[in-house]
Amino acid sequence: MKKRIRRRRDADPAEGLEKYGETRFADPTNKKYPIDTPGRIKAAWAYIHQPSNARKYRAAERRTIIARIRQEAKRRKVALPDPEEFLELMARVRSRSRRQVG
Repeated sequence: MKKRIRRRRDADPAEGLEKYGETRFADPTNKKYPIDTPGRIKAAWAYIHQPSNARKYRAAERRTIIARIRQEAKRRKVALPDPEEFLELMARVRSRSRRQVG
């Protein structure tokens, strides 16, 4: 799976390296979505399905990132949640936190 992902202007690959070190990324060009541990695999899955993150990539790039996350999850036997269920859960959490702040 050697599909190219374009360099994003809003991303700093050096920042990803500094934060996560030399590890495997679902987006190795921009050093986004580390997939080296079960927790990071789940986090990468959650973040790429958030509309604000997903829209930063072309459709083919999103498919490549999602496929890389799935491949690593399968290799490590990590169960990935349904993306729609996750988005609904995040909407409920955000709604709840806004009510508590306001």
